[in-house]
Amino acid sequence: MVAFNFTPTEPSTFILNGIPGLETAHIWISIPFSIFYMISLLGNFTLLFVVSKEQTLHKPMFLLLCMLALTDIGGSTCVVPKALCIFWFLSKGITVDGCITQMFFLHATAATQSAVLVIMAFDRYVAICDPLRYATILTNARIAKLGLVGLMRAVLLVLPEPLLLRRLPFCANHVIPHTYCENMAVVKMLCGDTTVNQIYSLVIILLIIGSDLTLIGLSYGMIIRTVLRISSRKAHQKALNTCTAHICVMMISYTPYLFTALTHRFGQGIAAHVHILLANLYVLVPPMLNPIIYGVKTKELRDKVGKYICRM
Repeated sequence: MVAFNFTPTEPSTFILNGIPGLETAHIWISIPFSIFYMISLLGNFTLLFVVSKEQTLHKPMFLLLCMLALTDIGGSTCVVPKALCIFWFLSKGITVDGCITQMFFLHATAATQSAVLVIMAFDRYVAICDPLRYATILTNARIAKLGLVGLMRAVLLVLPEPLLLRRLPFCANHVIPHTYCENMAVVKMLCGDTTVNQIYSLVIILLIIGSDLTLIGLSYGMIIRTVLRISSRKAHQKALNTCTAHICVMMISYTPYLFTALTHRFGQGIAAHVHILLANLYVLVPPMLNPIIYGVKTKELRDKVGKYICRM
C-alpha cells in the first residue's frame, strides 16, 4: 500500500472576501466608499497644493498638516482601491507578498500618523506655554527631523510583523474574510504556534498608542495648567481654540483605531460584518474629515484655499 504524506501547501494567492454576510450589498456599500475616498483625496491634495504654493504657509504648523495629509492619503490608498475592485469587479485575489506588503504599509502609515499627532501636541504646547520662544524651538527643519524620526520608528517597529508572518507556513485555507489584509486575519491562517505573532502585534499597539497618548496627555496637561493661570477669559478662549482642531483629529483617529485593533483580538461576540465595516471606516472617515476640520478651524488656511477657489 502506498503511503501518502499530506503537508500544508503554501498558497500563491489569498482571497479577500470583502464583507462577509453583505455580499449582495457590495455595490451599494461601494458608493459611500468611493465618495469618501474621492473627498479625502480632493481635500488632502488641495491642502498639499495650497501649502506648497503659498510662502506665508511655510510654517511648522502647516508642515505638520502636510505630513498628516500624506499619511491620510497613504493609509486610505493602501485599502480603498482594492476594496472597490472587490465590490465592483469581484477581483478578490491578492498575492501573498502583495498582502503582506499592504499590511506593512497600512500599519506603518498608522504609526507615522500617530507620531505626527504627538508632534502636533508638542507644537500646541510650545505655542501656548512658551510663545516667545516658539520660532526658535520649532523651526521647519526641526519639524522635518521629528517627522523623519516618527517615520523611522514606525518602520522599525512594524517591520518585524511581516517577518514573523514569514517564519511559519500558511495553511491550505487562504480565504481572508475582510476587504484588506488585516494582520490578525492573516495570522489566523498560519499553521503552527502563532503566540509570538499575536503577542508582538498587541505589544506594538500598546507601545505606540500607549506612549503617544501619554505624551499627548502630558502636553495637554501642561497646556491646561498654563491656561488656568491666565486671568483673561478672552485669552482662555483664544488659547483653547488653537487646540480644538487637533483634539477633534485625535478623537476621530485614535478611537476607531483602538476599537478595531482590540475587537479583532477580544471582541468575539461582535458580528464579523460590523467589525469589518468599522475597520474600513477607520481608513475612510479620518482622512476625509482631517483636512475639512483644519480648513474650517484655521483661518489662514481657509483664506488661502478660498483664494484659489475664487480663481477657478
